[in-house]
Amino acid sequence: MEKFFKLKENGTTVRTEIIAGLTTFMTMAYIIALNPNLIVGFGANAPMPGPQTPAPLWNGIFLATVISAGIGTLLMAFLANKPFAMAPGMGLNSYFATVVAGIAAAMAAAGGVDYNFESAYGAGLAIILISGILFTILTLLNVREKIVDAIPKAVRLGIPAGIGLMLVNIGLGSNAGVQDASFNMYYMLANFFTDGPSATAAAMGDAYGQMVLYVVTTFIGVFAIAIMHHKKVKGSVLFGMLIASVVFWIGSFIRGENPFVSLASANWMPPFGDMVKTTLFKFDFKGLFSIGVFSALMTVISFCMVDMFDTIGTLYGTAKRANMLDKSGNMPQMKQAMLSDSVATMVGACTGTSTVTTFIESAAGVEEGGRTGLTSLVVGVLFLLSMFIAPIAALIPAPATSAALIFVGVLMMGSLKEVDYADVSVVLPVVLMLVFMMVSSSIGSGIGMGLISYSVLKICTGKFKEVSWLTIVLAILFVLKFFIVF
Repeated sequence: MEKFFKLKENGTTVRTEIIAGLTTFMTMAYIIALNPNLIVGFGANAPMPGPQTPAPLWNGIFLATVISAGIGTLLMAFLANKPFAMAPGMGLNSYFATVVAGIAAAMAAAGGVDYNFESAYGAGLAIILISGILFTILTLLNVREKIVDAIPKAVRLGIPAGIGLMLVNIGLGSNAGVQDASFNMYYMLANFFTDGPSATAAAMGDAYGQMVLYVVTTFIGVFAIAIMHHKKVKGSVLFGMLIASVVFWIGSFIRGENPFVSLASANWMPPFGDMVKTTLFKFDFKGLFSIGVFSALMTVISFCMVDMFDTIGTLYGTAKRANMLDKSGNMPQMKQAMLSDSVATMVGACTGTSTVTTFIESAAGVEEGGRTGLTSLVVGVLFLLSMFIAPIAALIPAPATSAALIFVGVLMMGSLKEVDYADVSVVLPVVLMLVFMMVSSSIGSGIGMGLISYSVLKICTGKFKEVSWLTIVLAILFVLKFFIVF
C-alpha cells in the first residue's frame, strides 16, 4: 500500500487517508437517493410531466448512481492516485431530467401518442455516452491539458474561492430544506433567516420545529468542527458531522420522531433486476434525434463543456487547497484524473445515470488530510457497498452534511488573499466568477464568465498580448453557450 500510493512521499498515513475517505463519503452520500429522486421526480412513483414513472426505473438509477460513483472513484484512486471522489453531478442531473422530458415531448408530438418516458430516458443516456466518448478523446489527445493551461492566473485564483462559496451556499441553502404537510419546501437561508421566525412558523406549521432542529444541528456542527480544527484534532470534520448527527437524532426523539424508523422496512438487497430492465445499456439513438439533429448535437456539446470545466475547476481548486500544485501552478497527473472522470461518465451512461463528475465535496476529505488515491479507494468501496448499506448511509442527516460543507467552504475562500485588488482586470473576473458559480451552481459557468470578462478587459485595455488565442476561443465558446445555442 505504501509503495503504490506513496503515502510517506505525500506526507500522509493510512489512518489519515481512511478518515479522509469516510469524511468525503459522508458529505456526498446524499447523492445516492437524491440523484434518482431528481431524475424521475422526487420519489419512486412520483410523476414527471406525463405518465407515472415506475418504481423499477428509480431502482435502476439508484444502482447506476452507486456503481458509476464507485467505479469512477476507484479509477481516480488507481490511475491518478488523487483523493478526489466522483458521482453523478448535481445540476447536471436536473438538466438531464429536463432534456429527457424534452425528448419525451418531441416523441409524443412526432408520434401523436403518449410518450414512453423510459424510451426517452434511453435517448438521454445516448447523449451522455456520446459526450463521455468525446470527453475521453479530448483527454487522450491532450486537448484538455491545453485548455487547462489556457485558463489565466487571474481566473485560477478565483476557482477555489468560488467552489468554497458554492459549498457554503449549498450548506446554508439547498442542502438544508424541510417539507411541510402540503409538500411545500422551505430552506434555512431563504426562509428561516430571511422571513423571520414568526412568518416562517405561520407558513410551515408543524414543520417549523423540524426547521429549528435543522438550524441548531447545522451550527452546532459548524462550531464543533471549527473548535476541533483550531485545536488540530485529526478528523475534526468527520467528528463534527458525527456530533451534529447525534444532536439531530436526539432532537428527533424529543419531537416524538424516530430517526431510525426507516431501518425497519429497509430493503437490503440490490434491485439488479430492475436495473437490467430499465437502465442497463438502454440506449435509444433513434429517439435522440427526435429533437432534431442540430439540437441533439448542441445538447451533447453542452454536456461535454459543462462536465469538462466543472472537472477542471474542481480538480484545480481542491488541489490548490491541498498544496498539490507544482511550481508552475499545475496539478501533476491531471491527464489521468480527467481520464478517470471521462471514463466514469461512460460507465454512468452504460449503467443508466447522468454525467458523472468530480465532486466538490472531495474538499472535505482533503481538509482532513487526504492526499492520495487511498482516500478515493475508501470512498469508492463505500459507494459500492452502498448497494447493500444504503439505509445506513441515509441516517446521516442533511444538517450534519451542511455543517461540513459550510466549514470547508469557508477555508477554501482563503485563496482570495492572493488576488491583486489593485488590478481591475483581475478583481472583476474573480468577483463575477464567485457570483456566477454560486447563483448557477455550476463551476463551469463561473469559469466561463471569468474567461469572458478577463478577455474583454485585457483586449479593451490594450493588453492583448497577455491573452492567449485559446483563452479567447474558450471565451467565445462560452458566449455562444450563454446567449445563442446552448
